[in-house]
Parts: sequence; C-alpha cells; structure tokens
Amino acid sequence: MIVCSCQNISDKDIHAAIDWMRQSDMRTIITPGKIYRALGKRADCGGCMPLFLATMRKSDHLEVPMELRNLNRRNVNTGEMNEGRSEGHRIPQRRASV
Repeated sequence: MIVCSCQNISDKDIHAAIDWMRQSDMRTIITPGKIYRALGKRADCGGCMPLFLATMRKSDHLEVPMELRNLNRRNVNTGEMNEGRSEGHRIPQRRASV
C-alpha cells in the first residue's frame, strides 16, 4: 500500500527501513525523518504523516530500547527526577488580569 504518494513510499518500504535501522544499530531511536533519510527521500506536504506514523507503529522493531526508556524522567544513577536543568530554569507563570 502506498503511504506517501508525494515520494512514492509504501508500507513495505517503511518496514524495511525500520528493520534495516534496527539491525545496524539496536540502540537507535527511529523517527519518520530517519526513515525518509534511509530511503533517500524527504517529506514533502506532510499529508501522509498520520498514515506514516500508523504504519511505523505496526512494526515489531520500532520499540525504544529498554536502556533508553524514561531517561528524561529520572536520573539513571540516583533515581531522582531531573532533566539536567537548574531549579530556576522556568519563566514564572503569570496570571492574566481579567
């Protein structure tokens, strides 16, 4: 089935690219951009993206490797919640005057 008609990418192309990327690097995070690059193509209009993502999700090899999961939620060594930013990194929330 053709998923991206602008670039003539089929569901088989997407699954083959995912399989190839997973075989070459078990720890890689697979994104739509990486799939386009692996196929030597570029996204054009973006109209296919919902179907493209749905097709990606059907692949058995898409999962994020276990050791890379939840890295943004906690410090792997200490278990504490930290994204590596200082406490005062956020702009204070201001209430809009009504």
